[in-house]
Amino acid sequence: MLYETAGALGKGERIFITAKLPNYIRVGKDDLIEKYLFLTTSHDGSGSITAAFTPIRIVCANTLNAALRNQSNTVRIRHTANAKQRLEQAHKVMGITNVLSEQMEAIFNNWSKVRIADNDVKKLIQSALAPSKEVLKNLQDGRVDELSSCFVNMVDSAFEYAMSDPTQLMNTTKGTVFGAYNAITGYFQNVRSYKDQQAKLASLLMGGTGQIRAQSAFNLCNDFATNGADALLLN
Repeated sequence: MLYETAGALGKGERIFITAKLPNYIRVGKDDLIEKYLFLTTSHDGSGSITAAFTPIRIVCANTLNAALRNQSNTVRIRHTANAKQRLEQAHKVMGITNVLSEQMEAIFNNWSKVRIADNDVKKLIQSALAPSKEVLKNLQDGRVDELSSCFVNMVDSAFEYAMSDPTQLMNTTKGTVFGAYNAITGYFQNVRSYKDQQAKLASLLMGGTGQIRAQSAFNLCNDFATNGADALLLN
C-alpha cells in the first residue's frame, strides 16, 4: 500500500488516511480505476477503525465506493492488542479488496456494453436522486409540478453532466449503463457545491448524501443491466 493522504475532521475528533493499492480495475481498453482503502478512526481510540474499499475512476476522480448485494465494501476493526486478531482483521480487509476488485471489474465492463437511451438515463438519475418515496411517487405519477425546484435543478445538472462532460463521451460511458452510473458519481464529485472540503468528504465517503445516492444509482444500474428499462420505477 502507498499511503497518500491523511487528515482530521471537525476539531480532530476523527482522523482518516487514504491508501492506494497496487494495480487497477480496467474498464474497456484504457478506462482505469485506481483501488484505494479509506480508513477512519476516532482520535481518542474509542470505537473501531473503519476500512472501506474505495475505487476512484482516474479520468474524472469519481469515487465508486459501492457495496454489492452479497459483499460489503467495509470492515470494522476493533481496537485490540491481540496480534492474532489484528492479523485476521488485516486479512479480512485485503480479502474484500480482492473480491470486490474482481467483481466490480466484471460488473463495470458489462455495464459498458449495455446501451441505455438518453430518456432512460434521465429517469435513472431522477430515481437515484429522489430523496423520498413521496418524490418517487410524484415522478411515477407524472406530477412534475409537485417536485421542488431544488430537486429539478439537481437532476438537470446531473443529466447535463451525463450528456456533455468529456469523461461521459468515452467508448465506455457514452450511451452506456456505466456512463449512467458515472453521471451520478460525477455529479457529486465534480459538479455539486459544498460548504467546504470536509463537507464534501463526509458526503462522498462517510455515509452522506453523495454516498447514499451513488449506492442507489449502483443498484438501479445493476437492475437495468439485468432487466432493461423495466427496472426503472418511472413510466
